[in-house]
Amino acid sequence: MITKVADQIKHKVKRIPLYSDEPQTLAELFSYALEKHPRADALNFKLDGEWVPISTAEMFQRANRIACGLRAIGIEKGDRVAILAPNSPDWTITDAACQISGVIDVPIYTTLAPASVEYIIRDSGARVLFIDSGDTLDKLRGNLARCESLDHIVVFEGSAEGAISLEELMERGTERSESDPGLIETAMSEIGKDDIATLIYTSGTTGEPKGVMLTHENLLSNVIDAGEKYGFTEEDIPLSVLPLSHVFERTGMYLYIFHGMAVHYAESIEKVPDNLQEVRPTMFVGVPRIFEKVYAKAKMKAAEKSPVKEKIFDWAIDTAKEYALTTEAGDPVPRMLGVKHSIADKLVYSKFRSFFGGRLRFCITGGAALSDTIFLIFTGSGVPILQGYGLTETSPVISSNNPIDVRLGTVGRPIRNVNVRIAGDGEIEVTGPNVMAGYYNKPEATRDTFSEDGWFKTGDIGELDDEGFLRITDRKKELFKTSGGKYIAPSPIEQMIKGSRFVSQAVLIGNGRKFAAALIVPDFEQLASHGRSKGWNDTDPAELCQLNDVIQFFSDQIDEHCEGLARFETVKRIALLSEELTVEGGELTPTLKIKRRVIDEKYSLVINRLYEEAEKESSS
Repeated sequence: MITKVADQIKHKVKRIPLYSDEPQTLAELFSYALEKHPRADALNFKLDGEWVPISTAEMFQRANRIACGLRAIGIEKGDRVAILAPNSPDWTITDAACQISGVIDVPIYTTLAPASVEYIIRDSGARVLFIDSGDTLDKLRGNLARCESLDHIVVFEGSAEGAISLEELMERGTERSESDPGLIETAMSEIGKDDIATLIYTSGTTGEPKGVMLTHENLLSNVIDAGEKYGFTEEDIPLSVLPLSHVFERTGMYLYIFHGMAVHYAESIEKVPDNLQEVRPTMFVGVPRIFEKVYAKAKMKAAEKSPVKEKIFDWAIDTAKEYALTTEAGDPVPRMLGVKHSIADKLVYSKFRSFFGGRLRFCITGGAALSDTIFLIFTGSGVPILQGYGLTETSPVISSNNPIDVRLGTVGRPIRNVNVRIAGDGEIEVTGPNVMAGYYNKPEATRDTFSEDGWFKTGDIGELDDEGFLRITDRKKELFKTSGGKYIAPSPIEQMIKGSRFVSQAVLIGNGRKFAAALIVPDFEQLASHGRSKGWNDTDPAELCQLNDVIQFFSDQIDEHCEGLARFETVKRIALLSEELTVEGGELTPTLKIKRRVIDEKYSLVINRLYEEAEKESSS
């Protein structure tokens, strides 16, 4: 049985309910939805080109059958069950089954390497693995054979050797419920708000992954408190895009269910543009990279049409930024700006809105920093982006901009029932009902991440302004020091570099070196469009990254987008990389954060050569 090792050091905060009848556990959340928000199209997925609905009643019934099926194969309250599959109703319903039966589920990213999947199953002691298909299972058989705790494998689609199908598990569940009609009611009554609901493994940017123990209250309090000022209703229609293995999307799903929305599952990342047109969501939850790509694509299309179209696009973008700055400050919009904005709306902004289906109320983003430029462009175009901040360990939301309170360059104010303070070294510390119960099987790591008086240490550096808005400046562990003794925060500079539409990815380097440099992955599609007249468009990416003209072009882009930096922060050298940094390649975490240590090791030859060449030039 999992023990909550942080119980004795966690700063206890009594939560003030927002609603008089709100559920106390995730188990109650699903019965609450059935009672308060029954609908015929609670969950919707694409099958053979058509959207297929699943009702709230069917969702709850199938969850009950799976829960009883787990009991039938010997899974009891407190046991661990892993889920490795893309987003689907089966994922959500299996999660619901775990929550109503007191079973702890362990979501696993589909992008993880087999060795990482094995580590998580072994470390968590998972007894059951739910997996999407036999093909995925075949890729993992060797690793799963070494997972001693694993008793059963259940496949969502079809059948597979050594596994049972989801349908078979549900049939066993039906038999079990007929012989024990009160099984689920009894199971739900035994679940407490302080029981562990899920084990979510952190990405491991600085070491092996850690299992974050989140309780029913952690997650449910975050769902209710983070959504306080958004005005969500049954009329809202979300499109689920981010992986449900990410706590951001997971709590988003609970929020959709709590408010009785009609959830639609995107078919795949590639199909998102088509699904947006079909579903026409009223809200969209995505990471900043999605919005950066939408803008870059629109900019490229305008540039490809004609120089005149590109100038009109750039004028409209400048107008959007000016308009957003004016309205964000609460100032009246000057008449001429209003006229320009109206013209630009017809020419450009309407196309932004139509990309998302045409009826978005707002977008919500988190997981990484959103640049001020992207915020202004989309907000000024009538697609408000509301940025929040949080971590897996905080379930996840700590603070959030919202339709009522929003401030440029910040991640909003702390949500209700959550308190934030800034430590003497600038680290953001948090306390509230959303803070984890601890790291599974890692009492020392748990103790290290809490202050002496029980506040959770986020590892992020930030500041609170006079009105309580939180600003993130960098990751504490990512600050590096040059050989001249100057500390540099890489993330803000990387954001500035990525302000160029020609930059896909950027990593600042320079720890222990004389100056800061950068590894740049070009956006080759944008670069090809721009470089047709120069003959770059047909050049192999690896060769392109070695061309002096191309390297100089990117140096100029960095100079243009990084104005205002202190001299010691200035990027003095760059190296272009021909291949994207990826999760599969080990350079990114599943949540797309940079693994700096891995990059330092993997590209050590490139980095060393870059500094050696600079040294030769300075001495000649």
